[in-house]
Amino acid sequence: MLLAPWRSPLARALHRNRSRPYSRYPQLATVRPNGRPANRTVVFRGFRPETNCLIFVTDIRSAKIRHLRENPTAELCWYFPQTREQFRFGGTVQVITQSATDQVSCQVYQQAWEALSAKAKQQFAWPHPGKARAIDAFKEVPLDSQKPLDMFAVLVLDADTVDHLELKGNPQNRHQYRRHTEGTWEVLSINP
Repeated sequence: MLLAPWRSPLARALHRNRSRPYSRYPQLATVRPNGRPANRTVVFRGFRPETNCLIFVTDIRSAKIRHLRENPTAELCWYFPQTREQFRFGGTVQVITQSATDQVSCQVYQQAWEALSAKAKQQFAWPHPGKARAIDAFKEVPLDSQKPLDMFAVLVLDADTVDHLELKGNPQNRHQYRRHTEGTWEVLSINP
């Protein structure tokens, strides 16, 4: 697998911002059925093996799942405060659930579950997100650390455009990356 040219700048930003845990929290925007955008913070969980696809996890009952099933396009905005950099990833999102059948998706799904802390796994046993608050429904339940709960899902963002803006310097630097249909990437240096 050939690494996309934006992977090195992203790896540098992640490394240089590693002392700030919130630097792993980008914002994911999806499209609601009425055409309005919906934006929320997600946690970056790594890359799908042998690809340039970014991984996140979510509750299958969340609104973002409905949005992505109707329209799988999304944009991720990621700001790194230490290095004053912004990355915007545009592309499509694959939703992987327990019903996945291909071996790679099943592996990604299982590994994402196993990588979660016990506390994070408990959240998938909570009541339906976005509904009226349930009383006494947030108690810890016994979990099998190897078996994902039914509500667990993995999001895989396959970016075909990346916009990288470095806010340091005068003038600032900005690069756009565009993936061609055959898989190669074009890099453009553009005005900030």
